[in-house]
Amino acid sequence: MIRRHSFVGLLLLGTTLFAACPNEEPKPAAPAAPAAPAAPAPAAAPADDKGPIKVGILHSLSGTMAISETSLKDVALMTIDEINEKGGVLGRKLEAVVVDPASNWPLFAEKARDLIQNQKVSVVFGCWTSVSRKSVLPVFEELNGLLFYPVQYEGEESSFNVFYTGAAPNQQAIPAVEYLMSKKGGNAKRWVLLGTDYVYPRTTNKILRYFLHSKGVADDDILEKYTPFGHSDYQTIVADVKKFAAGKRTAVVSTINGDSNVPFYKELANQGLKATDIPVVAFSVGEEELRGIDTKPLVGHLAAWNYFMSIDTPENKAFIAKWMAYVKKNNLPGGDKRVTNDPMEATYIGIHMWAQAVEQAHTTNIDAVRQAIGGQTFKAPTGFTIPIDAKNHHLHKPVFIGEIKGDGQFHVVWKTDGPIRAQAWSPFIPDSAKKVADWTYPWACGNCMEAKFK
Repeated sequence: MIRRHSFVGLLLLGTTLFAACPNEEPKPAAPAAPAAPAAPAPAAAPADDKGPIKVGILHSLSGTMAISETSLKDVALMTIDEINEKGGVLGRKLEAVVVDPASNWPLFAEKARDLIQNQKVSVVFGCWTSVSRKSVLPVFEELNGLLFYPVQYEGEESSFNVFYTGAAPNQQAIPAVEYLMSKKGGNAKRWVLLGTDYVYPRTTNKILRYFLHSKGVADDDILEKYTPFGHSDYQTIVADVKKFAAGKRTAVVSTINGDSNVPFYKELANQGLKATDIPVVAFSVGEEELRGIDTKPLVGHLAAWNYFMSIDTPENKAFIAKWMAYVKKNNLPGGDKRVTNDPMEATYIGIHMWAQAVEQAHTTNIDAVRQAIGGQTFKAPTGFTIPIDAKNHHLHKPVFIGEIKGDGQFHVVWKTDGPIRAQAWSPFIPDSAKKVADWTYPWACGNCMEAKFK
């Protein structure tokens, strides 16, 4: 059973966070953990092993997060098949070890430990929620494993053992709010920060509150509300939003996760809340989540991501074709109604970058592969060549803001000219800004972002 966790309780999962300057490889704060564990040997197979290379897949296939995470498992298996069809890695086949932590955060840690210690996987691709990532992080640091995390997150973290292939706040949340503030985005003056009650929404909204203050928005013009995982009754909350919005142009920033998005959007439609009245921008709703609901009443509401299925590039057409062929070949549920989305693209990029790094290092040794991952590039479905930053372990990513269409796809209404370097630590939170000696905010030209939106 999924329990409601308080914010404080989630932060007490035993996670050790790391402050990293962008000019150096992330290092653990004191007391420092060794780069290579002293106890059990790294999980990687010996370099001269001719057997398959085991790859862990750690995603919820049941529970409240299954609506989002199942497709990440599927696209990971597709990517592994694609690599194996081309000869594998180091002349060896990749072998997926799939486990289901069932949307149970402590179980994520148990499954991660089993994958590294007992299954001897060389890398793990997994997690969606930040609480699941924070649950497994001490395990990866203790056992010197490698985790590729494919979902947008709140930042305020940097680990020697994690590569973050989803968006940091400056690659999603900040541009989305600035868009809604702009003339093109509707000149929003009042803000509803609505999320699921765990670390990602609360920390993201902490950053956004500081950001809104920097733009002259008072606390009286910010309404912040949270609901537990699996929450299904949004009638009162939507009514509160309508009441709060009276008299000032209002926008909703949604960090609702998992299957709660279905009743939330249904309630918006039930109460006649249209995008022309109060636009909603979501950070955890993409094509997969919209697949389960009638999207016609939601036309015009927004999402901010680093990829949309509707992006028209040769690379994306090829990616979609591979995915649909895989769905058909394996008779996956949903058939030709299956879609691609942002975390799926991030998973696809991450697996290919890891495989490239193993080939470059000529070994599956964790320490050697970690060094080789930094600086890898990959031609992404968006058409951009995406690098992974050797200094902060994040992808440089383009930003897209899209409007929901009646068919459940997105029409891109704004995008960056190219990939943006991630900020692991927010310059808007005073304590975090001190951890970064020479950060450069991507929109450092002052009001250039607003000028672009006009």
